[in-house]
Amino acid sequence: MKKKNTIQSVSFEKSSQNIQQCPTSTMPEIAFIGRSNVGKSSLINAICNRKGLAKTSSTPGKTQLINHFLVNEKWYLVDLPGYGWASVSKTKKAEWEKNITRYLLERESLYCLFVLIDLRLPPQKKDVEFLDWIGENEIPFAIIFTKSDKISNNKIQTQLRMHKQHLLKTWEELPELFTTSSETKFGTIDVLQYIEKILN
Repeated sequence: MKKKNTIQSVSFEKSSQNIQQCPTSTMPEIAFIGRSNVGKSSLINAICNRKGLAKTSSTPGKTQLINHFLVNEKWYLVDLPGYGWASVSKTKKAEWEKNITRYLLERESLYCLFVLIDLRLPPQKKDVEFLDWIGENEIPFAIIFTKSDKISNNKIQTQLRMHKQHLLKTWEELPELFTTSSETKFGTIDVLQYIEKILN
Protein backbone atom coordinates (compact mmCIF):
# COMPACT_ATOMS: atom_id res chain seq x y z
CA MET A 1 0.00 0.00 0.00
CA LYS A 2 1.34 3.43 -0.94
CA LYS A 3 2.25 5.65 1.98
CA LYS A 4 0.15 8.81 2.19
CA ASN A 5 0.96 12.34 3.25
CA THR A 6 -0.80 12.75 6.59
CA ILE A 7 -0.99 16.55 6.51
CA GLN A 8 -4.57 17.67 5.98
CA SER A 9 -4.06 21.34 6.84
CA VAL A 10 -1.14 23.68 7.40
CA SER A 11 -1.16 27.42 7.95
CA PHE A 12 1.35 30.08 8.84
CA GLU A 13 0.90 31.13 12.47
CA LYS A 14 3.51 33.82 13.14
CA SER A 15 7.17 34.88 12.90
CA SER A 16 9.05 35.68 16.08
CA GLN A 17 12.38 37.38 16.69
CA ASN A 18 12.88 35.58 19.99
CA ILE A 19 11.35 33.00 22.30
CA GLN A 20 9.30 35.62 24.16
CA GLN A 21 7.35 36.35 20.98
CA CYS A 22 6.65 32.68 20.15
CA PRO A 23 3.06 31.37 20.42
CA THR A 24 1.86 30.86 23.98
CA SER A 25 0.17 27.59 23.04
CA THR A 26 1.58 24.42 24.58
CA MET A 27 0.96 22.33 21.46
CA PRO A 28 3.91 20.09 20.49
CA GLU A 29 6.58 21.66 18.31
CA ILE A 30 8.77 19.93 15.72
CA ALA A 31 11.62 22.20 14.66
CA PHE A 32 13.86 22.19 11.59
CA ILE A 33 17.36 23.65 11.46
CA GLY A 34 20.47 23.35 9.30
CA ARG A 35 23.29 25.19 7.64
CA SER A 36 21.98 28.17 5.74
CA ASN A 37 22.40 26.52 2.32
CA VAL A 38 21.04 23.07 3.11
CA GLY A 39 17.65 23.47 1.40
CA LYS A 40 15.58 23.64 4.57
CA SER A 41 12.73 25.77 3.25
CA SER A 42 12.40 23.62 0.13
CA LEU A 43 12.21 20.46 2.22
CA ILE A 44 9.59 21.94 4.55
CA ASN A 45 7.48 22.82 1.51
CA ALA A 46 7.90 19.26 0.17
CA ILE A 47 6.98 17.66 3.51
CA CYS A 48 3.89 19.84 3.82
CA ASN A 49 3.10 19.43 0.11
CA ARG A 50 2.64 23.21 -0.13
CA LYS A 51 4.60 25.33 -2.59
CA GLY A 52 5.76 28.63 -1.15
CA LEU A 53 4.85 27.84 2.45
CA ALA A 54 8.39 28.43 3.70
CA LYS A 55 10.18 31.17 1.77
CA THR A 56 13.00 29.89 -0.42
CA SER A 57 15.82 31.91 -1.93
CA SER A 58 19.02 31.46 -3.90
CA THR A 59 20.66 33.57 -1.21
CA PRO A 60 21.50 31.52 1.93
CA GLY A 61 20.06 32.89 5.15
CA LYS A 62 16.57 33.76 3.91
CA THR A 63 14.99 32.51 7.14
CA GLN A 64 15.81 35.14 9.76
CA LEU A 65 13.01 34.59 12.26
CA ILE A 66 11.48 31.72 14.23
CA ASN A 67 8.54 30.75 12.01
CA HIS A 68 5.61 28.74 13.35
CA PHE A 69 3.26 26.78 11.07
CA LEU A 70 0.18 25.09 12.52
CA VAL A 71 -0.25 21.55 11.16
CA ASN A 72 -3.54 19.63 11.33
CA GLU A 73 -4.61 21.99 14.15
CA LYS A 74 -2.54 19.74 16.44
CA TRP A 75 1.14 20.64 16.30
CA TYR A 76 3.58 23.30 15.16
CA LEU A 77 6.24 22.92 12.52
CA VAL A 78 8.95 25.43 13.44
CA ASP A 79 11.31 26.78 10.79
CA LEU A 80 14.45 28.07 12.55
CA PRO A 81 17.11 30.40 11.11
CA GLY A 82 20.01 28.51 9.56
CA TYR A 83 23.55 28.51 10.88
CA GLY A 84 26.73 28.79 8.84
CA TRP A 85 27.73 31.26 6.17
CA ALA A 86 24.62 33.34 5.60
CA SER A 87 25.68 36.66 4.13
CA VAL A 88 24.75 38.80 7.12
CA SER A 89 26.73 40.82 9.65
CA LYS A 90 28.49 39.30 12.64
CA THR A 91 26.07 41.17 14.88
CA LYS A 92 23.08 39.61 13.14
CA LYS A 93 24.66 36.14 13.29
CA ALA A 94 25.27 36.56 17.02
CA GLU A 95 21.65 37.61 17.49
CA TRP A 96 20.40 34.55 15.57
CA GLU A 97 22.64 32.27 17.60
CA LYS A 98 21.38 33.71 20.87
CA ASN A 99 17.73 33.40 19.85
CA ILE A 100 18.15 29.86 18.49
CA THR A 101 20.01 28.78 21.64
CA ARG A 102 17.31 30.14 23.92
CA TYR A 103 14.57 28.50 21.86
CA LEU A 104 16.28 25.10 21.90
CA LEU A 105 17.14 25.19 25.61
CA GLU A 106 14.01 26.83 27.00
CA ARG A 107 11.09 25.89 24.74
CA GLU A 108 9.27 23.25 26.79
CA SER A 109 6.93 22.31 23.93
CA LEU A 110 9.82 21.27 21.65
CA TYR A 111 9.39 17.55 21.01
CA CYS A 112 12.07 17.00 18.39
CA LEU A 113 14.67 18.95 16.44
CA PHE A 114 15.42 17.82 12.89
CA VAL A 115 18.97 18.74 11.91
CA LEU A 116 19.33 18.95 8.13
CA ILE A 117 22.63 17.98 6.49
CA ASP A 118 23.59 18.16 2.80
CA LEU A 119 24.22 14.53 1.82
CA ARG A 120 26.54 15.53 -1.02
CA LEU A 121 29.18 16.91 1.34
CA PRO A 122 31.59 15.25 3.78
CA PRO A 123 30.91 15.96 7.47
CA GLN A 124 31.14 19.71 7.99
CA LYS A 125 32.68 21.28 11.10
CA LYS A 126 29.63 23.48 11.75
CA ASP A 127 27.28 20.48 11.62
CA VAL A 128 29.51 18.33 13.84
CA GLU A 129 29.88 21.08 16.45
CA PHE A 130 26.14 21.72 16.48
CA LEU A 131 25.28 18.03 16.84
CA ASP A 132 27.74 17.72 19.73
CA TRP A 133 26.16 20.76 21.42
CA ILE A 134 22.58 19.47 21.19
CA GLY A 135 23.79 16.10 22.44
CA GLU A 136 25.48 17.71 25.45
CA ASN A 137 22.26 19.58 26.19
CA GLU A 138 20.10 16.46 25.75
CA ILE A 139 17.87 18.00 23.11
CA PRO A 140 15.86 15.26 21.32
CA PHE A 141 16.82 15.22 17.66
CA ALA A 142 17.00 13.31 14.39
CA ILE A 143 19.06 13.93 11.25
CA ILE A 144 17.64 14.54 7.79
CA PHE A 145 20.05 14.26 4.88
CA THR A 146 18.95 16.50 2.01
CA LYS A 147 19.52 16.72 -1.75
CA SER A 148 19.77 12.97 -2.36
CA ASP A 149 18.49 13.50 -5.93
CA LYS A 150 21.71 15.36 -6.76
CA ILE A 151 23.90 12.24 -6.51
CA SER A 152 23.77 8.61 -7.68
CA ASN A 153 22.40 5.76 -5.58
CA ASN A 154 25.90 4.37 -5.11
CA LYS A 155 27.13 7.77 -3.95
CA ILE A 156 24.21 8.03 -1.54
CA GLN A 157 25.25 4.81 0.17
CA THR A 158 28.89 5.88 0.27
CA GLN A 159 28.02 9.23 1.81
CA LEU A 160 25.68 7.66 4.38
CA ARG A 161 28.40 5.21 5.48
CA MET A 162 30.89 8.06 5.82
CA HIS A 163 28.52 10.17 7.92
CA LYS A 164 27.56 7.23 10.15
CA GLN A 165 31.22 6.34 10.76
CA HIS A 166 31.99 9.95 11.63
CA LEU A 167 29.06 10.17 14.04
CA LEU A 168 30.06 6.96 15.80
CA LYS A 169 33.41 8.52 16.69
CA THR A 170 31.66 10.59 19.34
CA TRP A 171 28.19 9.01 19.68
CA GLU A 172 27.50 5.65 21.33
CA GLU A 173 24.51 5.09 19.09
CA LEU A 174 23.11 6.80 16.03
CA PRO A 175 20.00 8.99 16.09
CA GLU A 176 17.18 8.42 13.62
CA LEU A 177 18.47 9.15 10.11
CA PHE A 178 16.41 10.09 7.06
CA THR A 179 17.46 10.50 3.43
CA THR A 180 15.33 12.97 1.50
CA SER A 181 14.91 15.05 -1.63
CA SER A 182 12.72 18.14 -1.84
CA GLU A 183 12.67 17.77 -5.64
CA THR A 184 11.29 14.21 -5.78
CA LYS A 185 9.80 14.24 -2.23
CA PHE A 186 11.72 11.03 -1.54
CA GLY A 187 11.76 10.29 2.20
CA THR A 188 9.29 13.01 3.16
CA ILE A 189 6.54 10.56 4.11
CA ASP A 190 9.01 8.69 6.32
CA VAL A 191 9.76 11.93 8.15
CA LEU A 192 6.04 12.59 8.64
CA GLN A 193 5.44 9.09 9.97
CA TYR A 194 8.28 9.55 12.46
CA ILE A 195 6.71 12.82 13.60
CA GLU A 196 3.39 11.04 14.11
CA LYS A 197 5.15 8.40 16.22
CA ILE A 198 6.74 11.10 18.37
CA LEU A 199 3.45 12.89 18.93
CA ASN A 200 1.39 9.79 19.76
